[in-house]
Amino acid sequence: MLFAEKHSCINCNVCREIISCSGVECFGCGACYLACPNEAISMKKLDRKSEIKIFVNNEAFHVPDKITVRKALEILGYKIGKFPGEGDIFVPCETGGCYSCAVEINGVIKPSCITGVYEGMKINTNVKRLIRAIHGWMGHPVGGVGTPWWLKGRKYIEVAAFACGCNLRCPQCQNWTTTYNNKIKPMSPNEAAIIMTKTRKLYGVNRMAISGGECTLNKEWLIEYIKSLKKLNPDGRIHVDTNATIITKDYMDELVEAGMTDIGIDLKGFHLETFMKIVGINDKELARKYHETSWNAFKNAMNYDIFVGIGIPYNKDLITMDEIVEIGEEIYKVNNEVQVCVLDYRPEFRRMNLSRPSFDEMLKIWKLLKSIGLKTVICQTIYGHIGP
Repeated sequence: MLFAEKHSCINCNVCREIISCSGVECFGCGACYLACPNEAISMKKLDRKSEIKIFVNNEAFHVPDKITVRKALEILGYKIGKFPGEGDIFVPCETGGCYSCAVEINGVIKPSCITGVYEGMKINTNVKRLIRAIHGWMGHPVGGVGTPWWLKGRKYIEVAAFACGCNLRCPQCQNWTTTYNNKIKPMSPNEAAIIMTKTRKLYGVNRMAISGGECTLNKEWLIEYIKSLKKLNPDGRIHVDTNATIITKDYMDELVEAGMTDIGIDLKGFHLETFMKIVGINDKELARKYHETSWNAFKNAMNYDIFVGIGIPYNKDLITMDEIVEIGEEIYKVNNEVQVCVLDYRPEFRRMNLSRPSFDEMLKIWKLLKSIGLKTVICQTIYGHIGP
């Protein structure tokens, strides 16, 4: 069993501000360890000798004390999956934001990955997971990867919200205070859709985007959210920005059927080794599934009547220009007119030693991708966008 131990702490207070933890006793969930930007927390093994009695689906069991519900279920034989459909319980984020692993505990829906067991706890695993932590409602003047380039330049392009939790562990995560945030109060799809609709009206736009974190992790929630948005905004554009690592063809079908009109897909590397370096996934088989699924999602997306944008991360310490060209060449084979956005990854989270790419680097990438034959290339720079 595990517990978190602080060392080299600089009192940045991240673990207090975005992590929900009692601070009294540790259940070994690891959320603070994953979220600490300074890597000042480590997980240590600890023998749990005492046991408690819990009830799972009305059956009594004895499990070690001071562990998470997720760990207790695993001990009891439940298979924990990191890829959809490969386990009894899908636990993609492990930080409590996405609620994909949620169970009913004494009548309340809670994420099993960060909730500790206690004597007499009653757990029901057969539940609908229709709540999710989401925040950051705002008018967006730039838009995301899946925002059509011709809209840029207006005061506001769309409104956006950000879903907490992510299945990747990018050490240079560009939005890590959302990715690892589990203190946000979760809400139902309809509650979120109502807030998004009010925000859209406030800013006078018809585009509504959801990003993250990774917004696709809790499929039940996202599909219902898009349906609710569509009902409230029949003529609205509904934009999903995603790493696409779990968007199978069936999932894409459901997103489009629910009402998604625009999608932005990040392709974080052409080669698996680069992908693993960028996303921080060390399990090669899991990384391979994520990598292949994201590329297949891009190819599948081109078969629908939706707007598709592709995001490519660039920083010379993460990916070479030659590999950016390889990505561009593969995109060209599928569709040379698809919108391609190259994002200049800045120093962030655990990679503050990075240097943000220069304007000249991004201009060179733009020229390289245009020379391949890609018609719509946009490169993000410190001075604004180059292209298309």
